[in-house]
Amino acid sequence: MTTAPSGPGAPTPGAPTPGAMPGTAAPGLLLGVGLGGFVDGILIHQILQWHNMLSARVPPVTMDAMRTNMTADGYFHAAVWAATLAGVWLLWAAGRRGAVPGGRRFAGQMLAGWGLFNLVEGVIDHHLLQLHHVVDVPVHVPLYDWLFLAVGGVAFLVIGAGVARAARYDGQ
Repeated sequence: MTTAPSGPGAPTPGAPTPGAMPGTAAPGLLLGVGLGGFVDGILIHQILQWHNMLSARVPPVTMDAMRTNMTADGYFHAAVWAATLAGVWLLWAAGRRGAVPGGRRFAGQMLAGWGLFNLVEGVIDHHLLQLHHVVDVPVHVPLYDWLFLAVGGVAFLVIGAGVARAARYDGQ
């Protein structure tokens, strides 16, 4: 008869195994959405200055138009901050339950969340509402909108989901 290991560091009978718990995708997905939104806002809106939140509707050619766009960008950043905060809270709650996913699985979930953000934001803001495009300033380049959806949306989502799924089956 084989006995289970005991002592410090031995698994507790019935205790959850990190990376093996079902239902732990939400923290990674929400953190991916939030942090992906921050990458979009910081890199594309502020550093590269390719567009602002409303730049297709309110071209940033006057100080008043720029002020309007900066306010909309601020609301956008508040929304992605809320998603990030929700993801952190859910991750903390999962940790308290002992249900934190493994590192590769969590990274895959975050990449999938980033892709989900890019896909939803790209379809809604770039195509349906036409609030802005990937490149609005100095001119709109439609190819970038489609590349953003294909690479930043679909590819990130598929690769992230694949990494998370593979890590789940590897016990990661």
